[in-house]
Amino acid sequence: MGLEIVPIDSTFEDYQTLYEEWFNYADADGDGRFTGKEAIKLFTMSNLSRQELKQVWAIADTKREGYLGFKEFVTAMQLVSLGQCGYSITHDLLTSDAMKYVKPPTMEGLDVLIAKKKRKHKDKESSVSLTYSPAVSPQPSPTSNWFSAKSTKEVSASSVTSIIDGLKKLYLQKLKPLEVAYNYNDFVSPLLTNSDFDAKPMILLLGQYSTGKTTFIKHMLKSSYPGAHIGPEPTTDRFVVVMSGPDERSIPGNTVAVQADMPFSGLTTFGTSFLSKFECSQMPHPLLDYITFVDSPGVLSGEKQRTHRQYDFTGVTSWFAAKCDLILLLFDPHKLDVSDEFKRVISSLRGHDDKIRVVLNKADQVDPQQLMRIYGALMWSLGKVLNVPEVMRVYIGSFNDKSIHDSISGPLGNELFQKEQNDLLLDLKDIPKKACDRKINEFVKRARAVVIHAYIISHLKKQMPSMIGKAKAQQKLIDNLDAEFGKVQREFHLPAGDFPDVEQFKENLRSYNIDKFEKLNKKMIEKVEDMLAHDIPNLLKAFRNPYG
Repeated sequence: MGLEIVPIDSTFEDYQTLYEEWFNYADADGDGRFTGKEAIKLFTMSNLSRQELKQVWAIADTKREGYLGFKEFVTAMQLVSLGQCGYSITHDLLTSDAMKYVKPPTMEGLDVLIAKKKRKHKDKESSVSLTYSPAVSPQPSPTSNWFSAKSTKEVSASSVTSIIDGLKKLYLQKLKPLEVAYNYNDFVSPLLTNSDFDAKPMILLLGQYSTGKTTFIKHMLKSSYPGAHIGPEPTTDRFVVVMSGPDERSIPGNTVAVQADMPFSGLTTFGTSFLSKFECSQMPHPLLDYITFVDSPGVLSGEKQRTHRQYDFTGVTSWFAAKCDLILLLFDPHKLDVSDEFKRVISSLRGHDDKIRVVLNKADQVDPQQLMRIYGALMWSLGKVLNVPEVMRVYIGSFNDKSIHDSISGPLGNELFQKEQNDLLLDLKDIPKKACDRKINEFVKRARAVVIHAYIISHLKKQMPSMIGKAKAQQKLIDNLDAEFGKVQREFHLPAGDFPDVEQFKENLRSYNIDKFEKLNKKMIEKVEDMLAHDIPNLLKAFRNPYG
C-alpha cells in the first residue's frame, strides 16, 4: 500500500523526539493537552479528508474528554500516516502490524512553522536573560489549584481545556455553593475534591465470602496483588483498593484517606474503626493505568451476620457504589441464598442500577443440567431482592487460573463459557472509554439531588414556628417526614423517585436544629438549573469531535 516498513528499534527514539517537537508546537497553552481547536490547525497540514480526520480523532480520544495527551497524540499521528498511505482508518489498525512500523506522517509546512517558532524563542532568550526550561515536559493542569485556592474568584473560561475541567468549574461556581448552604455534604455526600474528578474508573466487587471476588481481580491482572488472600473461609476482612503505583506496596487506610491525590477523603466520615479495615494495594500494571478495582469483605450469612461490624458496612458500600463506574455482584452456585446483610447491601445500591452486573462465578463446578436450574433459581432470587420488573443480565463464567478448556467438559460448556466471559470482558474494556460520560452522568445526578435536598431543607425551615414550641414542631416534622416529602414534591413538581430515603433522612435530621437551616434561595437554585439546562450541553458541544 506504499507504506515504508522500518525496523522500529533503530528509529523509535528519533520518532519520539520528533513527535514531542510536534506536540509542543501544537499545544499552544503548554498544559500537556492537545485540544480539538488545536487539532483543526495541525491536522489540516495532513491533507486528509474531513471524514478521515473525524475517524482519527474518534479513535485517539479514547476517554472522550475532548483532548489528547502525548500518548494519544502519537496514536493520532500514526493513524494520519496510515491514512496517507491508503489505509482505511478503523479501530482494527491499532492492533495491526502496520502500527508498529509506521513512519511519521507528512505534515505540509509544519517544519517551517516550528523553525520560525524556535527562532522567535531564541531571539526572546537573547534579549531577556531568563533560565530556559524545556517545553517537552507538560505543565501541570491549571485545575490542580482550583480546589485549594482560598480566593473565590471566578475560574476563567480560558483555563478550561477539557470536559472534566468544565465540570470542575461548574461545580465550584454553581453547585458547591448550594451544597454548602444546605448542608448537603453532611446529609448525603462529602464535598467533591479535585481527585474525585480526576480519579480513574473504579470497579466494585460485592458478594458473599468465597464467591471469588479476589480471584476475579487476580484473573484480570494475571497476577496477585500485595496483601491478597484467597481461601474457602472468609479471608478478605477489609475493603482493598487495587490501583496503579510505582512499586508493589500496601498503604493503610488512615494514610490513604488523607492523601489529596486520592479520591478517598470522604471515607473519613466512617471513622477510625472503618479506616483500620481499609487499605490501598498499589502495583505497576498496564490494566491498572486505566482501571482501579475495589475488593470488599465477604457479605456475611447465617449466624455470622448477627455479629455486629464495628463500622457502617452498608454505608461504606453505598459510598463506593456512588464513586464506582461498575458494580459486580458475584454469586457462587453453592451460595445462592441472599442473606439479610446482602439484601441491605443490594438495597443500598438503589439509584445505581445501570452500573450493576451479576456474575455467576465458579459455574464450572456443576454440570450443564444443574447449571440450568441454578441459573433459574438465581434469577428468581434477584427478582425478589432487586424489586424491579426487568430481568437482570447474569454472566456465567469461571474466573480463575485454569483455562476454560481445562475446567469445562463437553463442547456446549466450552462455547457457552467462552461467549459469556467474552461479553463480560468487553463490558469491562468499555469502562475507560465511557469514564467521562459516567462522570457527567454522576455530576448531573448529584446536581438534581442537591436541588431536591435544598427544597426539602428550606421547606422544613419554613414549617418551624418563629417563637415557642420549636422542639415539639421539629419532632412532629421528623415523625411525619413522608408527608412533608409529598408536599415538597407537589409544590415544586419534582419526581418522587429522586427523593432520598425517608428513614435515613430522619436519622440525619435528628442531629440538627431545623430552625438554623437556610431559607429558600431561589437564585442559587436557578444557577444550578441553568447549569443543567445550558452550561453542561454547551460544554459537551465545545469538546465534541472537532470534525463531527
